[in-house]
Amino acid sequence: MLSINSSSNPAIKELIRLRKAGERREKNMILVDGRREIELGLQAGLKITDIFYCPDLDQSAGDLGSLSGRTGLKISEVSEAVFRKICYKENPDGFLAVAQRPQTALPRLKTSSGDLLVVILEKVEKPGNLGAIIRSAYAAGVDHIIINEAQTDIYNPNVIRASEGYIFKLPPMEASSDDTIRWLEDNKIRSYGAATSAKKEYVEADLRGRCAIVLGSEADGLSKKWLKSADELIRIPMRGDIDSLNVSVSAAIIIFESLRQRHLSQKKQI
Repeated sequence: MLSINSSSNPAIKELIRLRKAGERREKNMILVDGRREIELGLQAGLKITDIFYCPDLDQSAGDLGSLSGRTGLKISEVSEAVFRKICYKENPDGFLAVAQRPQTALPRLKTSSGDLLVVILEKVEKPGNLGAIIRSAYAAGVDHIIINEAQTDIYNPNVIRASEGYIFKLPPMEASSDDTIRWLEDNKIRSYGAATSAKKEYVEADLRGRCAIVLGSEADGLSKKWLKSADELIRIPMRGDIDSLNVSVSAAIIIFESLRQRHLSQKKQI
């Protein structure tokens, strides 16, 4: 195992450069901070090239486990001072990986399921919100997540952290609103846009079968394009003078209502 104790080491300098979204995108690489996230990525087939490991921060007492037995995986041991320069977590666990950016394309998404559930996010800006939505979507069994006009790097290390690594189990893909709308039409998937101006409450909508839940940005909600193109608009009723919720909270509420309806429908069929 290679040992690195200086932040002037070429590999460490490269990691510091990769903290910039533009650099990651140009080199088609991502950073994965945390052992759990790394292991979930490996389970999902993420192509990891390097792991940087700090034994002084590792709570597992130096047990690299399955990571050390993987062929083609380069592991470098670094000092705590160096690791804190390259990690993202406030309380790091001593594991950071460099991996190839996952590639997905809209036409490749599987659409054969009769109860397909898709989440579409338009112009979501905050990495923490995006990661939280991915985590909720994975927990509810969502089939696909599509990002329209992304305002953040969808593989920002903070997105990965907020998703707790489940972004690798349910990888989002980027597509324009126009391409997404055509894809929904071609695959006969009904869309439900979340909008505070909608008359129908989300519990009144039939969220079973082949459907897509569409949510807009934290600041502006859905664009006029989506407000016009969605098959139905739905809203979450709220008391008092509050007219909106955090987008990750809204997404979880509607996604799990869809899951509830699907489970109820299955029980009736038995």
